[in-house]
Amino acid sequence: MRIGIDVGGTNTDAVLMDGERVVVSVKTSTAEDVTSGIVAALDGLRQRHAFEPADVRAVMIGTTHFINALIERRRLAPTAVIRLGLPATAALPPMVGWPEDLVEAIEGRAYMCHGGHEFDGRKISDLDVDELKRVASDMAAHGISSVAITSVFSPVTSEFELRAAEVIQAELGEVDVSLSHEIGRMGLLERENATVINASLRSLARHIVSGLAEAVRGHGIAAPLYLSQNDGTLMDLDFALRYPVVTFASGPTNSMRGAAMLSGLGDCAVVDIGGTTSDVGIVRGGFPREAGTDVTVAGIRTNFRMPDVVSIGIGGGSLVRFEGAEAQVGPKSVGYRLPQRAMVFGGGTLTATDVAVAAGRAKIGDPSLVAHLDRDLVSAALDVIVRRVVASVERMRTSPEPLPVVAVGGGSILLPDQLEGVEVHRPENYSVANAVGAAIAQVGGEVDRVYSIEAGGRARALDEARQEAVDRAIKAGASPGTVEVVEVEEVPLAYLPGNATRIQVKAVGALQIS
Repeated sequence: MRIGIDVGGTNTDAVLMDGERVVVSVKTSTAEDVTSGIVAALDGLRQRHAFEPADVRAVMIGTTHFINALIERRRLAPTAVIRLGLPATAALPPMVGWPEDLVEAIEGRAYMCHGGHEFDGRKISDLDVDELKRVASDMAAHGISSVAITSVFSPVTSEFELRAAEVIQAELGEVDVSLSHEIGRMGLLERENATVINASLRSLARHIVSGLAEAVRGHGIAAPLYLSQNDGTLMDLDFALRYPVVTFASGPTNSMRGAAMLSGLGDCAVVDIGGTTSDVGIVRGGFPREAGTDVTVAGIRTNFRMPDVVSIGIGGGSLVRFEGAEAQVGPKSVGYRLPQRAMVFGGGTLTATDVAVAAGRAKIGDPSLVAHLDRDLVSAALDVIVRRVVASVERMRTSPEPLPVVAVGGGSILLPDQLEGVEVHRPENYSVANAVGAAIAQVGGEVDRVYSIEAGGRARALDEARQEAVDRAIKAGASPGTVEVVEVEEVPLAYLPGNATRIQVKAVGALQIS
């Protein structure tokens, strides 16, 4: 058996699964201290279905700890970034375009040094060790505890980033170092931004990971603990300590993976309605479609793996207001205070959940407390919700063929059984699809590199990229016999010489559990 837990802005959901069967599930309110919410979820599972801790083979958690810290500008480490690229890349300095308050929150310092490579591995300039030592001295003087190092075209060759890390660590001793070739994709500024964000979260990661491990071990569960990544795959605790940034979109990803598994639909549109927001995405082959463009996180452009998701401010806790016959729903929400403030629970705030109960779509709380609501106004509010969800699904489609829609999340009671003539699938255990997605997550490996392809060398380059992706998945903990390549993309780069082609390969496999 395995346990899946997903921490959302409103609820923390947990499931105990035996293979692909949900044995028991629980939904608890997310506490301000997210870790205590996980403890409450584990307590709830034990109360509903007694199980032996030794029977649990793995625990998978999707958490909002790190994205919340970035958004709230809290508990971030003093961080510096070193860019290796001079005399090139000097026009736009590191952290250009960042929100000023976020730069202040990380006490951000930026240094531009010599180094970097061209796309084909030729050096822009040699690494200057003395220059790096002077930079390290300045960092020490300003109390820097975490360093991000980015070299031009480091996904092609990581040589300079690795050498620079050795110099910095030799000079500063106990300092966290994040390297861009391990985090982001092609694209200097976006990869650099993702690396700086990761560096600022490293000290927090130690605290969070130890807290999560303590919460699980406190229940007598000795099984391995994993965190969910943005692309629907897993990472162990050591990986999470080094790369906390890759957890940012684990919530929507888990929901989409869970929706696909519960519904049996490998290709579908997923609408995940929580207490505060709704996430709409597309699943292909059981995995979320990834964003093909830069992704903005907390006002910062990045390019690490993220699902292609549209979020709208509609959820079960969304405030409902009327101006005459017109209804307004969201984006403000009572969030995790829904059980105290919604009218069906005796509160005085009209929420989307109240209008769904009044319309007979769900039996939650005391329906008599909303029986007095005007039916026309209730219909008007539900029509607003449907129109906004339909618009989001249409925005995500890339072909005229209709896609089946799977509705999950506790707030999916807001939707009717059909959207624009398309049946809405609401599978069993739909309200905890996010926790199911965490529990069934696999292990992945990815390659994103520019190859200079000689005549007749395309097949060899593709085979090399595929094998490297498979090897990375196995190294990350995938069972070797289960790994398969699920995505291959080639993009010829006509603006570069030497028949340059960007090749992206993703491989996934089942988690190997001893």
